[in-house]
Amino acid sequence: MGRFRLLLLLAAIAAPSAAFGGETTVHVAPIDDMKAVVASVEPAHQLVARARIGGTVTTLKIKEGDTVAAGAEIAAVADQKLFLQMQSIDQRIRALQSQRDKAKADFDRAQELLRRGVSTKVMFDQAKTALDVAERNLSALQSDRGVIEQQAAEGSVKAPGPGRILTIPVSIGRVVMPGETIATLAEDNYILRLQLPERHARFMRAGDRVEIGARGVNTSAGARQEGRVRIVYPEIQGGRVIADVDVKGLDNYFVGEKARVYVTTGKRDAILAPKAAIYRRAGVDFVRLANGAEVVVQTGDAHGDAIEILSGLHDGDVVQTP
Repeated sequence: MGRFRLLLLLAAIAAPSAAFGGETTVHVAPIDDMKAVVASVEPAHQLVARARIGGTVTTLKIKEGDTVAAGAEIAAVADQKLFLQMQSIDQRIRALQSQRDKAKADFDRAQELLRRGVSTKVMFDQAKTALDVAERNLSALQSDRGVIEQQAAEGSVKAPGPGRILTIPVSIGRVVMPGETIATLAEDNYILRLQLPERHARFMRAGDRVEIGARGVNTSAGARQEGRVRIVYPEIQGGRVIADVDVKGLDNYFVGEKARVYVTTGKRDAILAPKAAIYRRAGVDFVRLANGAEVVVQTGDAHGDAIEILSGLHDGDVVQTP
């Protein structure tokens, strides 16, 4: 078995390489110095649905992870005192309606008697005033009932905007106060939030390009996607600069999930060679120089159609390409 592996290795080394026809001179050039940092997926805005009245939670129509539309009812809070107050006002309204009806009958009678000339203008004015007072009292009480109806309607807790439910700190039957949180929502638009060391603050600008590694453990260069710095916050917290990055395709991520992001932290000199000039044999990367010599190289990150050469080439070397 050992002899067979040795024969395979010798055959691979002796295999003829591709035909070379072009030549490229490599030079030392400044490139972006990309550093890998860890970012977390966060909603651009976190919304909070709050109770507008105090009472008991009677209905919960959501659970963690649900997606809701703006204005959708997610819970209901009921206050039994409002129901009792409304019953009391209804009785008072019926009483005032009876007083208004009596005042209206007295006014009609006084108006008829004044027309016939058997009553005085003073009695007519008194009847008209009594009718006006009764109607205004009835209107004021009906307005008070409308206020209580609005308070009861405000027991319906609605989503302040579209998004995904993150937390529900209440349960059915729990007593809540006005302004207490019923649910927190993550807005549909997700961003990546970076926390960079303070020394990188001078390199970060809104609109800068960043690279995002693939989800999970696969963070190879071929799996990266591009994003743009949305905002760099002007405050340093705990020795770190906070920045938000806009990236497409974060809808399926979990809030708080970590992602690897490559950011520019300045410039550095490097040698770039065409990808076509590099070939692999027996697990080793080679380039062929213009004089026909083969050189073992160590490669780094890819930059478009070129790849960084960490060792093996020098400034001014001429390499052959297929």
